[in-house]
Amino acid sequence: MRARDRRLADIRSKVPEVSPREALDLQRSGAALIDVRDAAEVAQGSPGGALRLDRGFLELRIEEAIPDLDRTLVVTCASGQRSLFAADDLRRMGYRDVRSLAGGFNGWKDEGLPFEIPKMLNADARERYSRHLVMPEVGEAGQLKLLESRVLLIGAGGIGSPAALYLAAAGVGTLGIVDHDVVDRSNLQRQILHADERVGVSKVASAREAVLALNPAVNVIEHPLRLESANVEEVFEGYDVVVDGSDNFATRYLVNDACVKHRIPNVHGSVFRFEGQVTVFWPAREGAPGPCYRCLYPEPPPAELAPSCAEAGVLGILPGVVGLLEAVETIKILLGAGDLLVGRLLHYDALSARFTEFRQARNPECRYCADGAEFPGYIDYQEFCALAG
Repeated sequence: MRARDRRLADIRSKVPEVSPREALDLQRSGAALIDVRDAAEVAQGSPGGALRLDRGFLELRIEEAIPDLDRTLVVTCASGQRSLFAADDLRRMGYRDVRSLAGGFNGWKDEGLPFEIPKMLNADARERYSRHLVMPEVGEAGQLKLLESRVLLIGAGGIGSPAALYLAAAGVGTLGIVDHDVVDRSNLQRQILHADERVGVSKVASAREAVLALNPAVNVIEHPLRLESANVEEVFEGYDVVVDGSDNFATRYLVNDACVKHRIPNVHGSVFRFEGQVTVFWPAREGAPGPCYRCLYPEPPPAELAPSCAEAGVLGILPGVVGLLEAVETIKILLGAGDLLVGRLLHYDALSARFTEFRQARNPECRYCADGAEFPGYIDYQEFCALAG
């Protein structure tokens, strides 16, 4: 008898084998069905609801996926041999009830049991996002979520530039970019989407060129317009998250109101000289709702208390810090991971190199986001901000 056969015989004395129908019954009773074949094999089909963990990464990822050592595990491969070795390794790791599917996925199909053709990353995507795929918080399922996501960026300026580049690099499938302006040489001190050779070009066109140079697979939707009450409904349609990098109060109030109406998370950032702040406004968040922009700022401040970057200046690197933090929060929202900046405002003082967090509460009487409030409609935001001044 060969060494492999002796080893298999020894494992069979310790690891029970189950038929495909027994495996299906166990799965329906709460057992985890684990497919340990490689990606190319899984792409041809896999039992419905199976946890797909490549044999080469099984021991590294199983505890993140199934922390309960008492849960019943049924391991499958193509024909039932690799699954025995994998099941024995899981038993040695401390899992107390591990079984192997006799006949593997071939036997599963032969008995006409349900299987699916899972969505899979192609070879190019696996290479590009390889550092995401080894992270249990992302993995292939999370990367597929990102590829299917749609994010709208308000502004292709200092904050929008790093946000756009890193969201594209991370694999967000569709990026919409709103900006009515053209590239000016004074932008280049902080707006890294653009280049000197594109001075005078539409910012959204320039942004598209930069994004596609980084990741050609991203679907970039250009919105070369000034966001207004008359077009905000059309522009916002179909997006999962809005990233607000606008530099004026009229746009911020409009973005807020549209996000509240459509229950979209609003990742907000702003900068002033050496200071920046980031938060997530999401009153519609299930289980843990947060405030909207109007809860914090019912009215815009007078113009003399909030000068623009052109008037007050801004450290060129600072919008990069804020835009990167916005990109991080956006990815967390899309993946459903981590503790979001909902109800929390993160303030960054570059001169003192200090982050400070402030708690933010919802206004129970907010006309826009209070429980049971009916959307009061869009307004003339330019006039609203001018009256406050």
